[in-house]
Amino acid sequence: MAQHTTIRDAFAAEAAAFVAAHPDVEAVDAFVIDFNGHALGKRVPVGDLAALGRSGVQFSASALLHDVRGMGHGPGGIGTGDGDPDGSGWPVPGTLVRVPWARRPTAQVQLDLRAAGDDAPLWWDPRVVLADVVAQCRAANLHPVVACELEFYLLAPNRAPGGPIALAPLPRTGLPPRVAANLSVAALEEHASFIDAIRAAAAAQNLPVTSAVTEYGVGQFEINLLHVGDPLLAADQAALLRRLVKGVARASGLEASFIPKPFLDQPGSGFHLHVSITDAAGRNRFGAAGGEALLRQAIAGLQALTTDSLALFAPHFNAHRRFRSLFVPRAATWGHNNRSVAFRLPVAGPEARRIEHRVAGADASPHLVVAAVLAGILHGVQERLEPTPESQGEVHEVAPEFEGGLLDALARLERSATLARYVPRRYLEAYAAVKRGEYQDLFAEILPVEYDFYL
Repeated sequence: MAQHTTIRDAFAAEAAAFVAAHPDVEAVDAFVIDFNGHALGKRVPVGDLAALGRSGVQFSASALLHDVRGMGHGPGGIGTGDGDPDGSGWPVPGTLVRVPWARRPTAQVQLDLRAAGDDAPLWWDPRVVLADVVAQCRAANLHPVVACELEFYLLAPNRAPGGPIALAPLPRTGLPPRVAANLSVAALEEHASFIDAIRAAAAAQNLPVTSAVTEYGVGQFEINLLHVGDPLLAADQAALLRRLVKGVARASGLEASFIPKPFLDQPGSGFHLHVSITDAAGRNRFGAAGGEALLRQAIAGLQALTTDSLALFAPHFNAHRRFRSLFVPRAATWGHNNRSVAFRLPVAGPEARRIEHRVAGADASPHLVVAAVLAGILHGVQERLEPTPESQGEVHEVAPEFEGGLLDALARLERSATLARYVPRRYLEAYAAVKRGEYQDLFAEILPVEYDFYL
């Protein structure tokens, strides 16, 4: 409680300074990041900002376990058998920023949602799950440094209800792109106003955006974030970047989609995670003496936990379609400078020696993806595991491990004794219950193609 009193006192000064610097702001979006990576909360008048810091903002504590539509499924009675009590959301210091894409002058602040009354952390908060895994890593003298990369497609915004999606038109011609423009600087220039708006919004929101590239898919892009030594901050930034990209796209008359497989004939969109391990002084342990053994143990741990964690990396029905895409792994393979494996070792000097985790889809929860990856690394190091032989060349023809589908992945998640050593079993069970309920609701209506198949 004393710690939170200090934080609230600090926020009072932060809020006063912000209002003085931005007198035109009319409202503040105060939100948590749920286990889908979505922002959920309330828009409050800017005049209530000081009160928000003193008494928090109250809304349903079960919101952190809602499905992608914001619907609750009551796992373990949360949100149903408990009467759906409110939690209290407290501002996270340093997250009060403008929302440059909003129609009216608006700000946003991220919240830490806690139990009302005693301020106890909520065990089903994905930020709490990640913070606990990070603490376990640091207790083992493993200090993760994390960088996130997110792929997405730009789409036309005028999709009819139930209708197909279409690529966004090119600003120069007004027509959709017809060919891929992988790594094309000209294609970036074609969308320069959109890319510039992302960079400006990221600067306003203190998000360390680095490079932007066009990807393999027609109309597909990737935005990268700078590596940081705080995995919780890295996951926050990834979730906020997705919100930012979608917001800037809407303000530009477009739609940005992080669906892992929006087009069957185009590459999927991934969430790639770069991870290195440092010592307490910040020196990269993968590149130091004995670092090769540590790196191999980390890879082996990722291999051991990947299929058990697959429902976190691919949390929706559509996400499992992505495992049939180009340069998307189908098994827990690894290799040097090889984009067809699950765990790629990029070309890098000792100070930048790292693992690129390439399994997750772009719509997965950043907090749960980072938590599962770090749990795998910690497991491999603690158990001194050895990886399988390195994969060479194109490995898409190896026996697939990731094609069992969502229901199979959820079942593996629930019964994983190894993953439950790092992520509480009750969380894994609650997660699986919500995602299974979401899946059932998805297929609760007759699909048009069913008539073609079965009529």
